[in-house]
Amino acid sequence: MNNSNKQRADIETPVYGSQKMRTSAPTEKIPMQPTAPEIAYQMVKDETFPQTQPRLNLATFVTTYMDDYATKLMNESIDVNYIDETEYPRVAVMAARCVNIMANLWNSPEQAQWKAGALAIGSSEACMLGGVAAWLRWRAKRKAQGKPYDKPNFVISTGFQVVWEKFGQLWQIEMRTVPLSLEKTTLDPKDALAMCDENTICIVPIQGVTWTGLNDDVEALDKALDEYNAKTGYDIPIHVDAATGGYILPFLEPEKKWDFRLKWVLSISTSGHKFGLVYPGLGWVVWKDKKYLPDEMAFSVNYLGANITQVGLNFSRPAAQILGQYYQFIRLGFEGYKEVQTNSMEIARYAHEQIGKMKPFVNYSNDVVNPLFIWYMKPEYAKTAKWTLYDLQAALQQSGWMVPAYTLPEKLDNYVVMRIVFRQGMSRDMTDMLLTDMQNAINEFEKLEYPTQTRIAQDKNQKVVGKVFTHTHVKTAKK
Repeated sequence: MNNSNKQRADIETPVYGSQKMRTSAPTEKIPMQPTAPEIAYQMVKDETFPQTQPRLNLATFVTTYMDDYATKLMNESIDVNYIDETEYPRVAVMAARCVNIMANLWNSPEQAQWKAGALAIGSSEACMLGGVAAWLRWRAKRKAQGKPYDKPNFVISTGFQVVWEKFGQLWQIEMRTVPLSLEKTTLDPKDALAMCDENTICIVPIQGVTWTGLNDDVEALDKALDEYNAKTGYDIPIHVDAATGGYILPFLEPEKKWDFRLKWVLSISTSGHKFGLVYPGLGWVVWKDKKYLPDEMAFSVNYLGANITQVGLNFSRPAAQILGQYYQFIRLGFEGYKEVQTNSMEIARYAHEQIGKMKPFVNYSNDVVNPLFIWYMKPEYAKTAKWTLYDLQAALQQSGWMVPAYTLPEKLDNYVVMRIVFRQGMSRDMTDMLLTDMQNAINEFEKLEYPTQTRIAQDKNQKVVGKVFTHTHVKTAKK
């Protein structure tokens, strides 16, 4: 075939009529020859087909919907490297403006033009930065006092996200965990303080525990910690892991004190790519004042008349998420965020009510304090059920939904629950479709003559479900 005929064949051959579509995608070695862009695109796109579509992934916290203008803006900045501040100074300024906005949402008392904060890849990096700052402050004080500084620790509940375990291991800082129970579903201040000593770098309450959706009582912890520090002479601070609540509480419960209005809250981290409504990955961490950000963590660059402080573990990264966050702040404003978060909460409460009415289920808590909640099987129902929540997860996945079933943390790890996270993009109509699919699956399970394999395995290995939850449900007080 001459070049002219070959070129015509390449143009006219349908994507799925091409020779490439008759061969397997590369697994170990790069192909010898290039592939037409439309064919390469379709091959990669097809690889993603057998997985849950993002909007139906109710397991994830991360944003799966942004409007067309936000998506356009982010796509147009994906080739901009944020770290090149000299070449892209306006991006750095926008990042600093976002830090200012977050700090003021959290009632920062700092009067400086640019608040002390940092951009992160996600809330995990933001948590790391908050933890490192607390460790360095503690270490500097111990050195100045001539005391040993080789055995630091921090205190958190067993509802921690895995980043805190990573933080402890990577920086060799002991993680002391306060057990959760059906009676104490969030961090108990008294139990937390019982684990503290002169080597404690900070206590970490969580706003939006990923396992349950509940909030630790930061105000009660701050009050108890103030008395403890006065009694012992320590100055143990609080770092709030607000990966979820950092974008919920300022808009829906602005009167609730969990932030910089409290004496011992010195740093807060959050996830911009969760309820900050930006595609992944984006996180923020803010300190109460620059004096709480150790000098060795900060790298300052002076340009455009502003002194921008750069703090982070990562360097090269696209500027897209920064522009996306700044766009959302401008586009939605306070009232727009409030409306979106209110919708997520109201739809979550609707689903919470409907699932609570389903014959097999009991909700873990009475209240929905973040746009997510968990539920479990009624003990009396579970005694005769031939299926488990893992079977329901698999059935829903066949309809495209991803609703995870899992066991709770330490000391509750025999307890099997399911969780839904409601984000922007999940409507009341979609929720009705999900609830219908759930009820249809339950109806089919109740026709089973024999137990499922997961039920057999669960009974054999754990002797669970029937004796798991002896309480009718967990009560959470409304603030």
